[in-house]
Amino acid sequence: MTTAPGFVRVCAVTELEDDTPKRVDLDGTAVSVVRTAGEVFAINDMCSHANVSLSEGEVEDCQIECWLHGSSFDLRTGKPSGLPATRPVPVYPVKIIGDDVLVSVTQES
Repeated sequence: MTTAPGFVRVCAVTELEDDTPKRVDLDGTAVSVVRTAGEVFAINDMCSHANVSLSEGEVEDCQIECWLHGSSFDLRTGKPSGLPATRPVPVYPVKIIGDDVLVSVTQES
């Protein structure tokens, strides 16, 4: 198994469909892992506005949209791009080693 200090393997790159979030649980933290625009991102799965799972939302242009009220968050920074959300959500470092996707929830990027 592929490892890197502080990182946990969450899936294979080939398990991710483009623009389709995959929810994983890392040490009690719900994380949405997304492959889009040729990159893989990890963002906290809970919308900062309504505590709703972001992995059930749509992905477009490096943004993930909350399905309940339509707030979108930048997958690179976690910053909201529109109301009603005003607070960012945490994003996490991702490493790709071979076909393995590794995420660290101990450090935010």
